[in-house]
Amino acid sequence: MELLLHVLEHSFWDTLRLVPFLLVTYLAMEALEHSAADRVQAVVERSGKAGPVVGALLGALPQCGFSAMAATLYAGRVVTVGTLVAVILSTSDEMVPVFLAHQEPAGRMLAIMAVKVVVGVVAGFAVDAFLRASRRSGDGHAHIHELCERAHCHCDDGDAHEDGHGGGHAHGHGRWAIVRSAAVHTAQVSAWILVITFAFGLVIELVGTEALAALLANHPVRATFVAALVGLIPNCGASVAITELYLEGVLTTAPMLAGLLASGGVGLLVLWRTNAGVRLNATITVFIYAVAVAVGLLAGALGILF
Repeated sequence: MELLLHVLEHSFWDTLRLVPFLLVTYLAMEALEHSAADRVQAVVERSGKAGPVVGALLGALPQCGFSAMAATLYAGRVVTVGTLVAVILSTSDEMVPVFLAHQEPAGRMLAIMAVKVVVGVVAGFAVDAFLRASRRSGDGHAHIHELCERAHCHCDDGDAHEDGHGGGHAHGHGRWAIVRSAAVHTAQVSAWILVITFAFGLVIELVGTEALAALLANHPVRATFVAALVGLIPNCGASVAITELYLEGVLTTAPMLAGLLASGGVGLLVLWRTNAGVRLNATITVFIYAVAVAVGLLAGALGILF
């Protein structure tokens, strides 16, 4: 019982930290959908090509909210899939706090963050370029209203669309409809995150760092594949364990990079909750894993050390 309460407490606080990010994101998306649909489309079309750079730089900041925001924005097609990929790959999650707690040299930490940003930018641009070349990049329109339809939040109730075309200005009850819709979305996604984070947190606690260390030690190639798989776990404990094992010398640079590249906070978790299309979500997840493993194996082959 004590273990359950411990994991539940950590899961609750981890989820609570994400609520402001999610709420602000949904409020902004709903407001844009109701009052400035044409302008949103224009912004998406203009900024889409530069999205991976902005996304990778924001993801590098020591927090876990931007990956959740990016997944939400992608689900509404406000940003491109390349931008989402860039954010997830560059997200530092709990790596920075662990490095600071161990008083490790700043240069070492910044070098790892720089690699994550560069990989995020390159992978993001590559994905967007491929989708444009194959004409699978979508119609260039934001589809925020589809989030409401999937969540059944009734965000079109009231006077939110006074002009009858879904692009009118929100006045009166419309403002409350926007707030209500954003609150419903935030509550639904937060509940999902709490449940899944608790489940994975419990698994990590039951498995233990020592067992994980034994699995990853003495076989760099296997460790690279396994570390990237551990990194996909949407729980801060995954990035903490990978960073700790690296600083203790159990993990070499290659598997550490693979694990931390795949460790994008709850970005993929939010994607699976908010984005329609299981095949698309699975493809993005597999791509993140493949990039993480590929970079880890390349670092190992080149003998790169941090």
